Formats: sequence, structure tokens, C-alpha cells
Amino acid sequence: MAEAEAVEPRTSFRENVERMVDRAVEAIGLDSGVAAAIKPCNSVIQVTFPVELQGEVRVFTGWRATHSTHRLPAKGGLRFAPEVCQDEVEALAALMSYKCATVDIPFGGAKGGLLIDPREYTRKELMLITRRFTLELVRKGVLSPATNVPAPDMGTGQREMAWIADTYKHLYPEDINYLAAVTGKPVDQGGIRGRVEATGRGVQYVLREFFRHPEAVGEAGLEGDLRGKRIVVQGLGNVGYHLARFLAEEDGARVVAVIERDGVVVDEDGLPVEEVRRYLERHRGLRGFPKAEFSEEGAQALEMDCDILIPAALEGQIHSGNAGRIRAGLVVEAANGPVTFAADEILHRRGVVILPDSLVNAGGVTVSYFEWIRNLSHIRFGLMQRRHDQLRGMQMATLLEDHAGIHMPAHAKEGLTRAPHEIDLIRSGLDDTMRLAFQEIREVLEEDNTVHDYRTAAYVIAIRKIARSYLDVGIY
Repeated sequence: MAEAEAVEPRTSFRENVERMVDRAVEAIGLDSGVAAAIKPCNSVIQVTFPVELQGEVRVFTGWRATHSTHRLPAKGGLRFAPEVCQDEVEALAALMSYKCATVDIPFGGAKGGLLIDPREYTRKELMLITRRFTLELVRKGVLSPATNVPAPDMGTGQREMAWIADTYKHLYPEDINYLAAVTGKPVDQGGIRGRVEATGRGVQYVLREFFRHPEAVGEAGLEGDLRGKRIVVQGLGNVGYHLARFLAEEDGARVVAVIERDGVVVDEDGLPVEEVRRYLERHRGLRGFPKAEFSEEGAQALEMDCDILIPAALEGQIHSGNAGRIRAGLVVEAANGPVTFAADEILHRRGVVILPDSLVNAGGVTVSYFEWIRNLSHIRFGLMQRRHDQLRGMQMATLLEDHAGIHMPAHAKEGLTRAPHEIDLIRSGLDDTMRLAFQEIREVLEEDNTVHDYRTAAYVIAIRKIARSYLDVGIY
């Protein structure tokens, strides 16, 4: 039977993650006992609670999985979705541990989920449900600035994070660090500029670094830089939208297809991403979008001929049934777990390069870390030195003008004397984090003969760091 038609064994999301971890464990020869200590979640809390809505009592179920507390707090998103389950939450919590370790963010890994379709409820109803869910998490000891910090995920955003922070504040009015109990909040509620775009921006920074390595680019059958590259994006939610817009507007790439729930829109000349997003929000689908060709066959669009395929939606979208027909030279996992273990093996054998989720979509938790630090320090980044830096720049410009006997052009002088705003520092820190993480992964890939792909290299780095933290405190 051909690889593309092979029947993939029925494996859960969590099992897929564990099999990928096992591959890295084998590559580094990690002690089996240590591996057994690292792999499972430390704890999984399930809560069931009633909420009265429109005179009717409805019962909701949610989870919070904590994979690792080798660093505190444990960090991970909170999703509201009709498909969420314990297995998914455990898998995502494990991914968070490895993701944070890969990019050197000092957090453990956690994840939460509430079994709900947010589209079926009003704003007021969602607020009541979210606040009650927060109360349950606090009661179970899995929500606090010091031990377990949620963030936005599928079906949640700044609004829900603000409700969570406010609920925590009312439960612990004496805790001056209450804002750090959750990240991804609105800016005027303790959030930080750049958090909403952070995951998409982080993917962009990884891609830019990838294209700074000609040998890596050649391995994917590509050449040059991002300009003109044909890109297919699956999912135009928060991550996919910001990423597609940045790649098109700032890097000159062509987003030739966008895949959503109801189908795909295609334009070989490049889609107007902003217009597609507005249409999607208005009509809750892509059907009828006037400036591109629409097809209901969204899943088949993953197999389009393109340079870069970016799954930015759900897990398990590339599997053994379609992996043999993927025609992109580079797959970039902007979503969590979009490629199954079996598909990963097939793509690797075919020479398709995969930039893994544990690196690629770590921008969100990176900027969440910045927000958490800002909340704990109670001061915005750059406040103490911004005017000082501006003055130094003005002195430098004056010195150069006096020494050369000329007047600097206005744009050059403005660039030299402009002090960074907080958003500049956030983007600088994110860029540096993603670039250094890619470089470390690339180094392992080039120097370790037992590692042959980016995903295994990323897991090798993460597992070594987690294992080392256990060793340092004498756990084994």
C-alpha cells in the first residue's frame, strides 16, 4: 500500500506527542526512568460546575492539566471549544513544557480547556461562565501568579483574560500581583502591547532566521528569501491572520490560498489578507469572497503546489492519509500538533522539511513571559532609560555633525535620536528569542549524528534541559 494511502493507527493527540518525545529520548540515550518521570502530566484537574442562564441551570466541564513544575509557574493557554477533552489538554500541556524549554522561557507547562461552544452564548453569559470556571480553578489550586498562569487560546482572548484577572483579584484582594495571575489581558488591564500578534510575529521571525541559512533553505528545495514565496495558510484566526499579513506586507511573500472551515480561497497573484479576514468575520466563512476563487475542498488545498505550507488551525490536519500528497517543500507548524507522528515520518522520508510547533509557535508564551514579568515588576519596560537613551543619541548626532562639519539628514538624525518604545523592546526580545532558539536547534541538527530533523532536535534540547533541572535539585 502506498504511503499516501496507508491507514494510520488510531492514536490520540497525547500519544502522538509521546511518540515524538520517545524518538528524541532514544536519540540521546536518556535513562528510561528519567524519561518516565518527564513524559506524563504531574496532575490533571477536572471540574464540573453549574451556571444559571436564562432561568435554566446548565452544567459545564473543564480541565486544567499541569505537565511539569520543574520551573514555576506552570504556563499554558485556556481554550473554550466544543471538541476539547482531557487527552487534548494533557497533550497541549506537555507541548508547553517542551516549548518553554526549547526557547529558554523559565516556565513549566500547563493547559486548560472548557467544553463549550462560545458562539452559542451572549457576552454576559460567557462572562458568568468564565468567572465561575475561574473560581473552580482557584479552589483547586491551579490558578495563581506563582504557580499556574493561563493565557488565551482557541475560543478565548483578551476579554476572557480580563474577566479571569478580575475574578482572581476579588478572591485575593491583598495580592498586589493579581494581574500576573493571567497573561494576554487588554493593555489597559495590565496587558502588554504586542501580545495579540505575538504568536504570528514569532512564526515570522523563525521563518526569517530560517532563510538566513542558505543550507537550510536548500534542504527544503527553496532558494533566496521570503520574497515571492507561494504560501498556503490553513486557519485565519489570530495566529494565521497576523502571520499571513506580516509575511505579505513586510516580507513580500504571496499568500496564494487561505483555508477555513467552509473551504478555501485561492489567488495565484496573492490574496488581500486584510480583506479576506474582514469578509470571514462578517460572513463566518469564505464562500462568496469576491476577489478570489472559492472551493469547498479545503482539506484538499493542503495538497496544493506551494513553497511553504502553514497549518495554523487544529491538530492532526496532516496525517498518513494525505502526507504522501503534500507538495510544499517546507511545512511550518503555526498550530499545535497539526502533523501526526505517522505523517511526520512520511514527510521526513520524502524530504519535506518541517519546522515544529515546539519552536515555531512559541512567540505567544514568550511575550506572555514579558507580560508576566512586567506585572510582577509593576513598571513598564524602558521607563527608566528611554529619555536617557534619547539624550545619548542626540549627543552622538551633535558630535558627528561637529566633527564632520555637516548637517545630518533629518531621517538619519531621527533614527539616531529615537529612543525605543515598549513595543520595540517587546519585538526585539521576541526576535532574539526565536532566532537563538532556531540557531540552537540547527546546531544540534548539524552536530548530532543521531538527530535528523528539526522536531527531534527541538525535543532533544527541551528534554536535556528538563532532565538537567531534575538532576540539579536531586530528584534523581
